[in-house]
Amino acid sequence: MSPNVPRRVEKHLSCPRLPLAVYREVVAHLRQVDGVSADLFPQTSQEFDYLQSQVGGISLSYPELPSTSAKVEAILNYYAGKYGSWLSSHQ
Repeated sequence: MSPNVPRRVEKHLSCPRLPLAVYREVVAHLRQVDGVSADLFPQTSQEFDYLQSQVGGISLSYPELPSTSAKVEAILNYYAGKYGSWLSSHQ
């Protein structure tokens, strides 16, 4: 990789009881940050649980730059404060 191109941070995050609409809001919010790629990944549980989210979580990729990392963390912390901590998920 060229020294001028920053490495990318890859994360897979979930918040077990976060509603689908809020997941979509988080993804839309993250995508507003320059260089951030964010998508939802499907729920993998075989059993239905009414209290469980309809999606598995968020796949997130962004350049390893201080300004980008700070913006991404601020967004994630905002939603964590309202809905609970993000869990690292292996997808």
